[in-house]
Amino acid sequence: MTNQPVNFYGLGIAPQLLETVLKLKFHTPTPIQHQTIPITLEGKDMIGVAQTGTGKTMAFGIPMVQRLSISSQKGRGLILVPTRELAIQVQASIDKIALPFGMRTACLIGGDPIHKQIKVLQRLPRIIIATPGRLIDLIQQRVVKLADISIVVLDEADRMLDMGFAPQIEQIMKTVPKQRQTLLFSATMPQAIVKIAATYMNFPLQVEIAPPGTTVEAITHELFIVHKDRKQDLLKKILEKYRGSVLLFCRTKRGTARMAKALSKMGFRAAEIHSDRSLSQRKEALEGFRIGKYRILAATDIAARGIDVTGIELVINYDLPDESENYVHRIGRTGRAGKVGHAISFATPEERNDVLSIEKLIKKSLPVSSHPDVPSTEFDKPRVVFSYSSRPRPRGHRRRR
Repeated sequence: MTNQPVNFYGLGIAPQLLETVLKLKFHTPTPIQHQTIPITLEGKDMIGVAQTGTGKTMAFGIPMVQRLSISSQKGRGLILVPTRELAIQVQASIDKIALPFGMRTACLIGGDPIHKQIKVLQRLPRIIIATPGRLIDLIQQRVVKLADISIVVLDEADRMLDMGFAPQIEQIMKTVPKQRQTLLFSATMPQAIVKIAATYMNFPLQVEIAPPGTTVEAITHELFIVHKDRKQDLLKKILEKYRGSVLLFCRTKRGTARMAKALSKMGFRAAEIHSDRSLSQRKEALEGFRIGKYRILAATDIAARGIDVTGIELVINYDLPDESENYVHRIGRTGRAGKVGHAISFATPEERNDVLSIEKLIKKSLPVSSHPDVPSTEFDKPRVVFSYSSRPRPRGHRRRR
């Protein structure tokens, strides 16, 4: 067992910045912060593999602010993230430690008026937080130049690759100077990440806090096997049992919109967040959920890594995710900041294999529950498929050639 420090002293953080960190009531570093901050403060390239909700933003934010401000390193910082919501939240976190040192930031995301972002860029921000698509647009319009970038962070790199941003990432990495520090943070380590590291990083050190698929220990799991037409009945009963905030995941945008309407008809305060919603609508829904205006937020997987709201009591997988890895990212929205959390999943009889894939990934079984007021069911029995040669043939039968 590692002797983790009880506070941020001894990690190499400058006294002025340490004072700011402590004022924010960050007293005990998370494991990813403990292991990566000293490395990144030395200017080394690094790959950090850790599950969602483990404090990765401050793991790269603190060293970036110190190196660009207090250590007077020339250049600027660039943080690439997969979604608009995550970009907004990363900027909010970075601002808390950057603004006290006079460091401006810029958030470049789609859906936000581009003329407003151009004005922000004219103020010469020291740190840029951007989604790949919008950054490429601004580069092509010659509004933003990356010739002076000295630190690059790829946050949630595996998610960016899942969303098809590999070409944009390659284009951006070819645009920034070769002499730079590159930090890559990811929840998983697929081969595509290894390729990025080999191509664009300089002998990176790898820090792995938990193996891919590891879920937060403070989260308990529960599985209901139910017919599709009884899902809403079961959902209502569960929502009446729990009293806290609920993040509810659906598989499609239309399904999410329908679910938000259904929840409102049930009498619950609900909002929706998915890629068909405008940026202002998504901001309003997320902020309303954060402050308690909405008790339930219905979302697609776009929110699995883009929501940083403490105190979410329950995550409900109304639909199982298309990819088992997203189960870990979804439920990682609860049980954060040392609090306990609970995850409930609905599975239909034909989704046995989907559940097995999740259980294989997280290396544990999902406990099956039932509700007294809603009929439960079982998984369909696996179909046995016989090949022609495996069928018994009558005596004397000859196969045609």
